Amino acid sequence: MKLSNDTLTVLKNFASINQGIFFKKGKTLRTVSNQKNVMAEATITEEIPTDFGVFDLNNFLTVLSLHKDDTNLDFQDNNVLISGMKGRSKIKYRFCAPSMITIPPEKQLAVPDPEISFELSAEDFDWIMRAANVLSTPHIIVESDGGEIFVSTLDLADDSKHTDSLQITKGNGDKYRMIFKTENFKMLSGGYEVKISSKGISHFKHKTSNIQYWVATEAGSKFEKA
Repeated sequence: MKLSNDTLTVLKNFASINQGIFFKKGKTLRTVSNQKNVMAEATITEEIPTDFGVFDLNNFLTVLSLHKDDTNLDFQDNNVLISGMKGRSKIKYRFCAPSMITIPPEKQLAVPDPEISFELSAEDFDWIMRAANVLSTPHIIVESDGGEIFVSTLDLADDSKHTDSLQITKGNGDKYRMIFKTENFKMLSGGYEVKISSKGISHFKHKTSNIQYWVATEAGSKFEKA
């Protein structure tokens, strides 16, 4: 079995959410942060043949890269055999117990009655993330005065810090301020369909890739129906 570049990209992204991962048999990969405030799910083209745990996903990916494009995976009871160098190299990579990893729930998270929904273009998403990085802002705010929806990057604990506010689209009359930690925005680059519930959870569904994220909102978020 070989892993495609798209699947490797997903796994690298998931490693930024949780150091470990528990692979489930099938074509669905899922992960959740240790704090359980970020969860992600992706559908891949490969069929994972068995359930197994990897304690250090970045290390696993580094091992896979040793053989470059010549890597083949053969799953066994307690390990996966990673072969390369035209079959001359065989690395036995041990699985870890599920208890050693924070594992996401079996079912997708529900986003109860999401009052806020809009589309975020790839250009706008990339701008927001670049601005937050350059300005070193720890918070990302989705807010509306009723007339417009903005996504802002700022530091809620220090109003003397630099900020950025990006107008996204027209509002629907509702007024709100939904607070996120920048460190929880682990999404892959691209455009997203965004839904946010005032009950503390948001959903970001990638427009062109089969990957989605659930991110918790922070204390202090507020919503006022028009």
